[in-house]
Amino acid sequence: MTLASHPALAPAALGTVPLRNRLAVAPMTRVSATRTGVPTERMADYYERFAQGRFGLVITEGTYTDTDYSQGYINQPGLVSADHVAGWRPIVSRVRDWGSRIVAQLMHAGALSQGNEYRDETAGPSPVTPQGEKMAEYGGSGPWPTPRQLRPAEIDDVVNGFVTAARNAHDAGFDGVEIHAANGYLLDQFLTDYTNRRTDAYGGPIANRVRLTAEVVAAVRAALPSSFLVGVRLSQTKVNDFVYRWPGGARDAEIIFDALVAAGAAYLHVASEGRAWIETARLDSGETITALARRRGGVPVIANGGMHDVEQAATVVAEGHADILSVGRGALANPDLPCRIAAGEPLAKFDPTILEPMATLENAARWERESATEGRH
Repeated sequence: MTLASHPALAPAALGTVPLRNRLAVAPMTRVSATRTGVPTERMADYYERFAQGRFGLVITEGTYTDTDYSQGYINQPGLVSADHVAGWRPIVSRVRDWGSRIVAQLMHAGALSQGNEYRDETAGPSPVTPQGEKMAEYGGSGPWPTPRQLRPAEIDDVVNGFVTAARNAHDAGFDGVEIHAANGYLLDQFLTDYTNRRTDAYGGPIANRVRLTAEVVAAVRAALPSSFLVGVRLSQTKVNDFVYRWPGGARDAEIIFDALVAAGAAYLHVASEGRAWIETARLDSGETITALARRRGGVPVIANGGMHDVEQAATVVAEGHADILSVGRGALANPDLPCRIAAGEPLAKFDPTILEPMATLENAARWERESATEGRH
Protein backbone atom coordinates (compact mmCIF):
# COMPACT_ATOMS: atom_id res chain seq x y z
CA MET A 1 0.00 0.00 0.00
CA THR A 2 1.34 3.42 -0.96
CA LEU A 3 0.30 6.35 1.17
CA ALA A 4 -1.59 7.83 -1.79
CA SER A 5 -3.76 4.69 -1.75
CA HIS A 6 -4.28 4.76 2.02
CA PRO A 7 -7.83 3.49 2.68
CA ALA A 8 -8.65 6.60 4.72
CA LEU A 9 -8.28 8.67 1.55
CA ALA A 10 -10.98 6.76 -0.34
CA PRO A 11 -14.33 8.49 -0.87
CA ALA A 12 -17.21 7.59 1.44
CA ALA A 13 -20.68 8.74 2.41
CA LEU A 14 -22.77 9.27 5.52
CA GLY A 15 -26.39 8.84 4.54
CA THR A 16 -26.90 10.97 1.46
CA VAL A 17 -23.88 13.17 2.25
CA PRO A 18 -20.84 12.31 0.08
CA LEU A 19 -17.37 12.71 1.59
CA ARG A 20 -14.17 13.11 -0.40
CA ASN A 21 -12.31 10.91 2.09
CA ARG A 22 -12.80 9.06 5.36
CA LEU A 23 -11.06 11.56 7.63
CA ALA A 24 -13.18 13.70 9.94
CA VAL A 25 -12.28 16.40 12.42
CA ALA A 26 -13.50 15.30 15.83
CA PRO A 27 -15.67 17.67 17.87
CA MET A 28 -13.43 19.67 20.18
CA THR A 29 -14.49 22.24 22.73
CA ARG A 30 -13.46 25.76 21.69
CA VAL A 31 -14.81 28.15 24.36
CA SER A 32 -14.19 30.97 21.89
CA ALA A 33 -17.70 32.12 20.99
CA THR A 34 -19.02 35.37 22.44
CA ARG A 35 -20.46 35.46 25.92
CA THR A 36 -23.93 35.06 24.41
CA GLY A 37 -22.91 32.04 22.32
CA VAL A 38 -22.51 33.69 18.91
CA PRO A 39 -19.73 32.15 16.77
CA THR A 40 -16.75 34.40 16.05
CA GLU A 41 -14.38 35.12 13.19
CA ARG A 42 -11.63 33.18 14.99
CA MET A 43 -13.90 30.15 15.04
CA ALA A 44 -14.44 30.54 11.31
CA ASP A 45 -10.68 30.64 10.74
CA TYR A 46 -10.27 27.54 12.90
CA TYR A 47 -12.84 25.44 11.06
CA GLU A 48 -11.77 26.64 7.63
CA ARG A 49 -8.22 25.39 8.24
CA PHE A 50 -9.40 21.80 8.30
CA ALA A 51 -11.35 22.24 5.10
CA GLN A 52 -8.29 23.76 3.44
CA GLY A 53 -6.40 20.72 4.70
CA ARG A 54 -8.88 18.49 2.80
CA PHE A 55 -10.65 16.75 5.67
CA GLY A 56 -13.76 15.10 4.29
CA LEU A 57 -15.92 16.01 7.28
CA VAL A 58 -15.77 18.62 10.01
CA ILE A 59 -17.80 18.02 13.18
CA THR A 60 -18.20 21.13 15.28
CA GLU A 61 -17.69 21.48 18.99
CA GLY A 62 -20.64 20.73 21.23
CA THR A 63 -23.23 23.46 20.70
CA TYR A 64 -25.89 24.12 23.31
CA THR A 65 -29.52 23.49 22.48
CA ASP A 66 -31.71 25.59 24.80
CA THR A 67 -31.77 28.47 27.25
CA ASP A 68 -32.51 26.26 30.24
CA TYR A 69 -29.88 23.76 31.39
CA SER A 70 -27.99 22.76 28.26
CA GLN A 71 -25.05 25.20 28.23
CA GLY A 72 -21.87 23.68 29.61
CA TYR A 73 -19.27 26.44 29.40
CA ILE A 74 -18.97 30.19 29.20
CA ASN A 75 -18.15 31.20 25.61
CA GLN A 76 -19.68 27.99 24.25
CA PRO A 77 -21.57 28.53 20.98
CA GLY A 78 -25.29 27.93 20.77
CA LEU A 79 -27.85 27.07 18.11
CA VAL A 80 -30.79 28.65 19.87
CA SER A 81 -31.23 32.18 18.55
CA ALA A 82 -31.30 33.97 15.21
CA ASP A 83 -27.94 35.52 16.12
CA HIS A 84 -26.48 32.05 16.59
CA VAL A 85 -27.73 30.95 13.19
CA ALA A 86 -26.35 34.08 11.55
CA GLY A 87 -23.00 33.50 13.23
CA TRP A 88 -22.73 29.93 11.99
CA ARG A 89 -23.68 30.64 8.36
CA PRO A 90 -20.32 32.07 7.22
CA ILE A 91 -18.48 29.27 9.00
CA VAL A 92 -20.52 26.65 7.17
CA SER A 93 -20.01 28.48 3.89
CA ARG A 94 -16.24 28.73 4.30
CA VAL A 95 -15.92 25.04 5.11
CA ARG A 96 -18.10 23.92 2.21
CA ASP A 97 -16.36 26.27 -0.23
CA TRP A 98 -13.25 24.10 0.19
CA GLY A 99 -15.17 20.90 -0.56
CA SER A 100 -15.61 19.61 2.99
CA ARG A 101 -18.89 18.78 4.67
CA ILE A 102 -19.83 20.07 8.11
CA VAL A 103 -22.06 18.71 10.85
CA ALA A 104 -23.13 20.57 14.00
CA GLN A 105 -22.78 18.62 17.21
CA LEU A 106 -25.75 19.30 19.52
CA MET A 107 -24.94 19.04 23.21
CA HIS A 108 -26.80 19.27 26.49
CA ALA A 109 -24.35 19.38 29.40
CA GLY A 110 -26.79 18.37 32.13
CA ALA A 111 -25.01 17.84 35.45
CA LEU A 112 -21.61 18.63 33.88
CA SER A 113 -22.34 22.29 33.35
CA GLN A 114 -19.80 24.72 34.77
CA GLY A 115 -20.89 27.90 33.03
CA ASN A 116 -24.46 28.74 32.09
CA GLU A 117 -25.70 32.21 31.18
CA TYR A 118 -29.31 31.19 31.82
CA ARG A 119 -29.33 29.12 35.03
CA ASP A 120 -27.51 29.11 38.36
CA GLU A 121 -28.27 25.44 39.03
CA THR A 122 -27.70 22.24 37.09
CA ALA A 123 -30.13 19.47 36.24
CA GLY A 124 -29.71 15.82 35.32
CA PRO A 125 -31.41 12.43 35.39
CA SER A 126 -30.96 12.06 39.16
CA PRO A 127 -29.59 14.12 42.06
CA VAL A 128 -26.19 12.39 41.93
CA THR A 129 -23.07 14.52 42.41
CA PRO A 130 -20.72 14.00 39.44
CA GLN A 131 -17.33 12.46 40.00
CA GLY A 132 -14.21 14.61 40.04
CA GLU A 133 -14.03 18.37 39.75
CA LYS A 134 -14.83 21.02 37.18
CA MET A 135 -12.33 21.44 34.35
CA ALA A 136 -9.95 24.34 34.85
CA GLU A 137 -9.14 24.52 31.15
CA TYR A 138 -12.75 25.53 30.54
CA GLY A 139 -12.86 28.07 33.34
CA GLY A 140 -14.16 25.82 36.11
CA SER A 141 -12.87 25.04 39.59
CA GLY A 142 -13.97 23.02 42.59
CA PRO A 143 -16.43 20.15 42.85
CA TRP A 144 -19.44 19.76 40.61
CA PRO A 145 -22.75 20.75 42.20
CA THR A 146 -25.41 18.13 42.77
CA PRO A 147 -27.95 18.44 39.95
CA ARG A 148 -31.67 18.74 40.38
CA GLN A 149 -33.60 15.80 38.94
CA LEU A 150 -35.36 16.62 35.69
CA ARG A 151 -39.13 16.32 35.85
CA PRO A 152 -41.02 14.53 33.05
CA ALA A 153 -42.16 17.81 31.48
CA GLU A 154 -38.57 19.06 31.52
CA ILE A 155 -37.44 15.93 29.70
CA ASP A 156 -39.90 16.89 26.97
CA ASP A 157 -38.28 20.33 26.94
CA VAL A 158 -34.87 18.70 26.44
CA VAL A 159 -36.15 16.83 23.39
CA ASN A 160 -37.78 19.97 21.99
CA GLY A 161 -34.53 21.88 22.50
CA PHE A 162 -32.62 19.40 20.36
CA VAL A 163 -35.28 19.65 17.66
CA THR A 164 -35.17 23.45 17.63
CA ALA A 165 -31.37 23.46 17.52
CA ALA A 166 -31.39 20.94 14.66
CA ARG A 167 -33.80 23.11 12.70
CA ASN A 168 -31.53 26.08 13.31
CA ALA A 169 -28.55 24.04 12.10
CA HIS A 170 -30.46 23.27 8.92
CA ASP A 171 -31.24 26.96 8.48
CA ALA A 172 -27.55 27.79 8.94
CA GLY A 173 -26.66 25.45 6.07
CA PHE A 174 -25.12 22.52 7.94
CA ASP A 175 -25.16 19.11 6.25
CA GLY A 176 -26.53 17.55 9.40
CA VAL A 177 -26.33 17.27 13.16
CA GLU A 178 -24.65 14.90 15.56
CA ILE A 179 -26.54 14.21 18.79
CA HIS A 180 -23.98 14.26 21.60
CA ALA A 181 -24.74 11.25 23.80
CA ALA A 182 -21.13 10.75 24.92
CA ASN A 183 -18.44 11.86 27.33
CA GLY A 184 -20.59 12.18 30.45
CA TYR A 185 -23.00 14.90 29.31
CA LEU A 186 -26.77 14.75 29.76
CA LEU A 187 -27.75 11.97 27.36
CA ASP A 188 -24.80 9.91 28.54
CA GLN A 189 -25.84 10.62 32.15
CA PHE A 190 -29.14 8.93 31.35
CA LEU A 191 -27.25 6.00 29.77
CA THR A 192 -24.91 5.56 32.74
CA ASP A 193 -26.08 3.35 35.59
CA TYR A 194 -24.54 5.28 38.47
CA THR A 195 -25.76 8.73 37.36
CA ASN A 196 -29.26 7.50 36.47
CA ARG A 197 -31.13 6.31 39.55
CA ARG A 198 -34.59 6.97 38.13
CA THR A 199 -37.43 4.53 38.67
CA ASP A 200 -39.61 5.75 35.79
CA ALA A 201 -39.49 4.83 32.10
CA TYR A 202 -36.07 6.50 31.74
CA GLY A 203 -34.32 4.53 34.49
CA GLY A 204 -33.46 0.97 35.40
CA PRO A 205 -32.41 -1.43 32.60
CA ILE A 206 -30.31 -0.23 29.69
CA ALA A 207 -33.33 -0.34 27.35
CA ASN A 208 -34.90 2.37 29.53
CA ARG A 209 -31.71 4.37 30.03
CA VAL A 210 -31.20 4.74 26.26
CA ARG A 211 -34.80 5.89 25.82
CA LEU A 212 -34.13 9.63 26.00
CA THR A 213 -31.37 9.52 23.39
CA ALA A 214 -33.62 7.47 21.11
CA GLU A 215 -36.46 9.95 21.59
CA VAL A 216 -34.15 12.84 20.71
CA VAL A 217 -32.94 11.08 17.56
CA ALA A 218 -36.47 10.17 16.47
CA ALA A 219 -37.82 13.68 17.09
CA VAL A 220 -34.96 15.35 15.23
CA ARG A 221 -35.21 12.88 12.35
CA ALA A 222 -38.96 13.52 12.03
CA ALA A 223 -38.52 17.29 12.05
CA LEU A 224 -35.94 17.59 9.24
CA PRO A 225 -35.77 16.61 5.56
CA SER A 226 -34.56 13.07 4.87
CA SER A 227 -31.46 14.48 3.15
CA PHE A 228 -30.37 16.16 6.39
CA LEU A 229 -27.91 13.93 8.25
CA VAL A 230 -28.70 12.87 11.83
CA GLY A 231 -25.98 10.96 13.68
CA VAL A 232 -25.18 10.09 17.28
CA ARG A 233 -21.95 10.19 19.24
CA LEU A 234 -21.51 7.63 22.01
CA SER A 235 -18.76 6.72 24.42
CA GLN A 236 -18.19 4.54 27.41
CA THR A 237 -15.58 6.82 28.98
CA LYS A 238 -16.37 10.33 30.20
CA VAL A 239 -14.55 13.60 30.75
CA ASN A 240 -14.80 12.93 34.48
CA ASP A 241 -14.46 9.13 34.38
CA PHE A 242 -11.86 7.64 32.07
CA VAL A 243 -12.37 4.00 33.08
CA TYR A 244 -16.14 3.48 32.86
CA ARG A 245 -17.41 0.73 30.58
CA TRP A 246 -21.00 -0.28 29.89
CA PRO A 247 -21.71 -2.86 32.60
CA GLY A 248 -23.38 -5.29 30.22
CA GLY A 249 -20.53 -5.15 27.74
CA ALA A 250 -21.46 -6.31 24.24
CA ARG A 251 -25.09 -6.92 25.19
CA ASP A 252 -25.52 -3.34 26.42
CA ALA A 253 -23.84 -2.11 23.24
CA GLU A 254 -26.24 -4.11 21.08
CA ILE A 255 -29.28 -2.69 22.87
CA ILE A 256 -27.96 0.86 22.56
CA PHE A 257 -27.01 0.55 18.89
CA ASP A 258 -30.28 -1.16 17.98
CA ALA A 259 -32.38 1.51 19.68
CA LEU A 260 -30.61 4.43 18.06
CA VAL A 261 -30.55 3.03 14.55
CA ALA A 262 -34.24 2.12 14.88
CA ALA A 263 -34.88 5.73 15.95
CA GLY A 264 -33.33 7.01 12.73
CA ALA A 265 -29.61 7.52 13.33
CA ALA A 266 -27.80 7.59 9.98
CA TYR A 267 -24.43 6.94 11.60
CA LEU A 268 -22.89 6.06 14.96
CA HIS A 269 -19.78 7.87 16.18
CA VAL A 270 -18.07 5.87 18.91
CA ALA A 271 -15.75 8.19 20.82
CA SER A 272 -12.26 7.49 22.06
CA GLU A 273 -11.36 4.24 23.70
CA GLY A 274 -7.78 5.49 23.95
CA ARG A 275 -4.99 6.14 21.49
CA ALA A 276 -3.99 2.44 21.56
CA TRP A 277 -7.37 1.96 19.94
CA ILE A 278 -6.99 -1.40 18.26
CA GLU A 279 -6.74 -3.06 21.68
CA THR A 280 -8.62 -0.76 24.03
CA ALA A 281 -11.69 -0.72 21.80
CA ARG A 282 -12.09 -4.49 22.09
CA LEU A 283 -14.99 -5.96 24.02
CA ASP A 284 -14.68 -9.13 26.07
CA SER A 285 -15.89 -11.04 23.00
CA GLY A 286 -12.78 -9.89 21.13
CA GLU A 287 -14.78 -7.79 18.68
CA THR A 288 -14.12 -4.06 18.60
CA ILE A 289 -17.00 -1.91 19.74
CA THR A 290 -17.17 -0.16 16.36
CA ALA A 291 -17.17 -3.41 14.40
CA LEU A 292 -20.09 -4.51 16.58
CA ALA A 293 -21.86 -1.22 15.81
CA ARG A 294 -21.36 -1.74 12.06
CA ARG A 295 -22.55 -5.33 12.17
CA ARG A 296 -25.50 -4.63 14.42
CA GLY A 297 -26.71 -1.31 13.10
CA GLY A 298 -26.01 -1.57 9.40
CA VAL A 299 -25.11 2.14 9.26
CA PRO A 300 -21.72 3.82 8.81
CA VAL A 301 -19.61 4.00 11.96
CA ILE A 302 -17.04 6.62 12.93
CA ALA A 303 -14.12 5.50 15.12
CA ASN A 304 -12.18 7.89 17.32
CA GLY A 305 -8.96 7.61 19.30
CA GLY A 306 -5.44 7.96 17.92
CA MET A 307 -6.62 7.84 14.32
CA HIS A 308 -3.82 10.11 13.14
CA ASP A 309 -1.60 7.03 13.48
CA VAL A 310 -1.28 6.14 9.80
CA GLU A 311 -0.88 2.39 10.31
CA GLN A 312 -3.69 2.14 12.83
CA ALA A 313 -5.98 4.18 10.59
CA ALA A 314 -5.33 1.82 7.70
CA THR A 315 -6.05 -1.22 9.86
CA VAL A 316 -9.30 0.20 11.23
CA VAL A 317 -10.70 0.85 7.75
CA ALA A 318 -9.23 -2.13 5.92
CA GLU A 319 -10.34 -4.67 8.55
CA GLY A 320 -13.86 -3.26 8.72
CA HIS A 321 -13.74 -1.84 12.22
CA ALA A 322 -15.17 1.50 11.06
CA ASP A 323 -16.03 3.50 7.95
CA ILE A 324 -14.85 6.97 8.98
CA LEU A 325 -12.01 8.06 11.28
CA SER A 326 -12.41 11.13 13.49
CA VAL A 327 -9.20 12.82 14.54
CA GLY A 328 -8.78 15.16 17.51
CA ARG A 329 -5.30 16.01 18.73
CA GLY A 330 -3.72 14.76 15.53
CA ALA A 331 -5.86 17.21 13.57
CA LEU A 332 -4.95 20.08 15.87
CA ALA A 333 -1.27 19.45 15.20
CA ASN A 334 -1.88 18.66 11.52
CA PRO A 335 -4.89 20.53 10.12
CA ASP A 336 -3.70 19.32 6.69
CA LEU A 337 -3.52 15.69 7.78
CA PRO A 338 -5.16 14.24 4.61
CA CYS A 339 -2.64 16.10 2.46
CA ARG A 340 0.26 14.87 4.57
CA ILE A 341 -0.92 11.28 4.36
CA ALA A 342 -1.35 11.50 0.59
CA ALA A 343 2.12 13.03 0.14
CA GLY A 344 3.81 10.69 2.60
CA GLU A 345 4.96 13.63 4.69
CA PRO A 346 5.78 13.23 8.40
CA LEU A 347 3.22 14.44 10.90
CA ALA A 348 3.89 17.34 13.24
CA LYS A 349 4.05 16.36 16.89
CA PHE A 350 1.24 17.42 19.18
CA ASP A 351 2.01 20.39 21.43
CA PRO A 352 0.01 20.26 24.70
CA THR A 353 -0.17 24.06 24.86
CA ILE A 354 -2.60 23.85 21.94
CA LEU A 355 -5.17 22.60 24.45
CA GLU A 356 -5.24 25.83 26.40
CA PRO A 357 -8.56 27.63 25.84
CA MET A 358 -8.68 30.89 23.97
CA ALA A 359 -11.31 32.64 26.06
CA THR A 360 -9.11 35.56 27.15
CA LEU A 361 -7.58 38.32 25.07
CA GLU A 362 -4.13 37.32 26.26
CA ASN A 363 -4.54 33.78 25.01
CA ALA A 364 -6.16 35.00 21.80
CA ALA A 365 -3.16 37.23 21.10
CA ARG A 366 -0.78 34.37 21.74
CA TRP A 367 -2.84 32.14 19.47
CA GLU A 368 -2.52 34.67 16.67
CA ARG A 369 1.24 35.02 17.21
CA GLU A 370 1.90 31.33 17.19
CA SER A 371 -0.59 30.67 14.33
CA ALA A 372 -1.22 27.26 15.88
CA THR A 373 -4.43 25.34 15.50
CA GLU A 374 -6.20 25.21 18.83
CA GLY A 375 -8.93 23.36 20.71
CA ARG A 376 -9.53 20.45 23.03
CA HIS A 377 -10.97 16.99 22.56
